[in-house]
Amino acid sequence: MSENPSRARWLALAVVCAGMLMVILDGSITTVALPAIQDDLHIDRAGLAWVVDAYVVAFGGLLLLAGRLGDLLGRRRIYLTGIAAFTAASVLCGLAATPAMLIGARFLQGIGGAMASAVGLGMVVGLFPEPADRAKAFGAVGFTGAAGASLGQVLGGVLTEGLGWHWIFFINLPIGAAALLAGLRLLPRDQVGRAKGGVDVPGAVLVTGGLMLGVYTIVEGGPHGWALAAGALLLLAAFVLRQARAATPLLPLRVLARRTTALANLVQILLLGAMFGFQVLVALYLQNVQHYGALGTGLAMLPAALTIGTVSLLAAARAIGRFGERRTLLIGLALLTVGLGLLVRLPAGHFDYVTDLLPTMLLGAGFGLAATALTALGMADARPEDAGLLSGVLNTTQQVGAALGVAVLTALAGGTGDAVDGFHLAFGVGAMLLLAAFLLATALPARTAAVPSAAEPSVLVPN
Repeated sequence: MSENPSRARWLALAVVCAGMLMVILDGSITTVALPAIQDDLHIDRAGLAWVVDAYVVAFGGLLLLAGRLGDLLGRRRIYLTGIAAFTAASVLCGLAATPAMLIGARFLQGIGGAMASAVGLGMVVGLFPEPADRAKAFGAVGFTGAAGASLGQVLGGVLTEGLGWHWIFFINLPIGAAALLAGLRLLPRDQVGRAKGGVDVPGAVLVTGGLMLGVYTIVEGGPHGWALAAGALLLLAAFVLRQARAATPLLPLRVLARRTTALANLVQILLLGAMFGFQVLVALYLQNVQHYGALGTGLAMLPAALTIGTVSLLAAARAIGRFGERRTLLIGLALLTVGLGLLVRLPAGHFDYVTDLLPTMLLGAGFGLAATALTALGMADARPEDAGLLSGVLNTTQQVGAALGVAVLTALAGGTGDAVDGFHLAFGVGAMLLLAAFLLATALPARTAAVPSAAEPSVLVPN
């Protein structure tokens, strides 16, 4: 660790963000390369869906358990283990010569991604106890997400067209190795066993099975979707009953009983559902209706990611300091609602990017405000022994919201069809989800972070 404690914690944040960048980058970069993977490995459409679904099921199902293990075994240990597993699995993905090998490696990637992501926010909370610095740190996390999404959209097209789809996975090797080596040196050792008791094994089995089955139901559906959904609900209901009676519950119900935590996670499901659905729908519209290529689509969506990243890094913390977390969240949700509402006018014929799509891309700045404020609210009540758990809960609702949004909104749009009316309906429903999130957010308590000093730059390593 650095001799300067203040500088050391910002460097530690940079390590956490590097790991998050790799995980987020992989998600957006893989989507662009799916057609090339299908052609090379001769995968049918159902098998190709599992290239995505195997990762999502493992990732979404294990987040809560990974967060609790971080509280019990040490978040640094779980984070570094996750980064190592994700990097190794990425190499296996790149070496895959058969569909089965690729799908299995993607499942392993999901396990590693869940371990690293589940404890990331908990590590940030531990590094930055002061509200003003914590807000800036969460802004850096938001910037990382936007940077990963934008870089993945463009880099995926470049690597796939220039070197082949294998390299979308090999690119994780240098990032993962650097994050792992830097983490061993820079991440502070946290107190192992800060949470009392051990792992609630029956509870872990129930919630992991319920979440995996639930995510699988969302992304796969099919004629047995209702039966699968009922099974997932039964497992999750049994998990709740177990938590009410267990001596050392995996998820103490007192956590969900906190008003701020519960509302923040509900708002996040609606927000992520709308925005992930928006990302997929815009890509489908540009490629299927306006006949853009993969690289052109990534470049067309780049302004949104750049705007989100800039606002997350440079403006979100100051907005929270001035207006408070709830008002900042409401401002962001209002901008996003207007942005998605504008998309109900997208044309079927002549398309002018500057007037038809760019305004929505720029209004995407609202996500930089909303996501940063929502993360701060979701982690606001975190006790030291529960920070990893709350991080896992927040990440779990992100995955559930994203999976639901993509499944529902793409179904409304007609899957991969080119009916513009379907896109209009889907974007309208997305705007309604954001409006519902806005109304729900008004019930959040008005928390106000300390105002950052005007002399303090909102960068990763302050002077």
